[in-house]
Amino acid sequence: MTDEKMTVQTLIEKSPDADFLREMIGFAAERLMELEVSGLTGAGHGERSVDRINQRNGYRDRDWETRAGTVELRIPKLRKGSYFPAFLEPRRMAEKALTAVVQEAYIQGVSTRSVDDLVKAMGMGGISKSQVSRLCEEIDGKVKAFLDRPIEGDWLYLWIDATYVKVRQNGRIVPVAVIVAVGVNSDGRREVLGMDVGPSEAETFWTAFLRKLARRGLRGVKLVISDAHEGIKAAVAKVLHATWQRCRVHFMRNVLAHAGRQGRRVVSAFIATAFAQDDADAARTQWRRVADQLRPKLPKLATFLDEAEVDVLAYMTFPAAHRAKLHSTNPLERLNGEIKRRTEVVGIFPNEDAIIRLVGAILLEQNDEWAVQRARYMTLETMAPLSDDPIVSLPLLAG
Repeated sequence: MTDEKMTVQTLIEKSPDADFLREMIGFAAERLMELEVSGLTGAGHGERSVDRINQRNGYRDRDWETRAGTVELRIPKLRKGSYFPAFLEPRRMAEKALTAVVQEAYIQGVSTRSVDDLVKAMGMGGISKSQVSRLCEEIDGKVKAFLDRPIEGDWLYLWIDATYVKVRQNGRIVPVAVIVAVGVNSDGRREVLGMDVGPSEAETFWTAFLRKLARRGLRGVKLVISDAHEGIKAAVAKVLHATWQRCRVHFMRNVLAHAGRQGRRVVSAFIATAFAQDDADAARTQWRRVADQLRPKLPKLATFLDEAEVDVLAYMTFPAAHRAKLHSTNPLERLNGEIKRRTEVVGIFPNEDAIIRLVGAILLEQNDEWAVQRARYMTLETMAPLSDDPIVSLPLLAG
């Protein structure tokens, strides 16, 4: 086996002074990755060992942005599971996107006082338009490639939700909707599938968004989970022809508003008995029983339950192992919380491109983190019965 190790002295002799620090960082990173992968496989590179528990499977290239410049890394891949270097900064690009947005607002003279303070804290008082332009172009290219990438395979579950941010348009400050779609494919893997920015959550906006996902390859959707917005419901029926699940958390907030302050706890406990049932038929039976019990004293609430039954209990017809993740938009809440946290730093965006830049970078990094997680979001065994592929959907045979 050839000796791939490089001494520091050799590195100094072969590298120009300007590139020395970057070469050193790359050299150290490679050694760290080799040590980490050796620990995961149970053997060194090319080593024969009875203790080996995994095999290498080539490399994937990744640019690592450091204060010394861009370092080109070759990250080892494994045949089983995945590997991601612990020393990489997973949030680096989103921080750059945030910096770019703040800088853009600053040079256009539209930043708020909080942004001005942040600019000074970052030491960006002398930033030039050309510097901002270069940084924005770099980030925009990566974000656009991510958001426009082809969507391959079947995506059985789709969560969609919207949050609002403020942007400056024609001299006015207006709120705009930022919508995000997250899906789970037939392999049980979760990905961010798309985002868009629009003036409101009108049906036309949702329809255009879903059609764009379909053009990129979205197919096989069986259940869409969102809050109760008529525009979403109509767009899902028109474009995806999938079952729609009304977010149970949002629904319960509406229910408690009908119940009155003193009756909220009792009503909540009553409805929870329907959610606790083992199958869809039992859940529907209990739902109607609860509605009938409430009808004499709370007729409006009972009617509200009658109207919502089909949409709130839609998830009950899907595998029991998935239901905790299907009954609401909670799987998107953490992601939306991160979007809110970052966008509130900016306050008012200078334009819609800046929104897409920052939110797109956040989504890209979240997607990267999901991609390297070893555990699937949903297991293959529980996903198989839902597949339209007859080979995949065959029942598992006992060994």
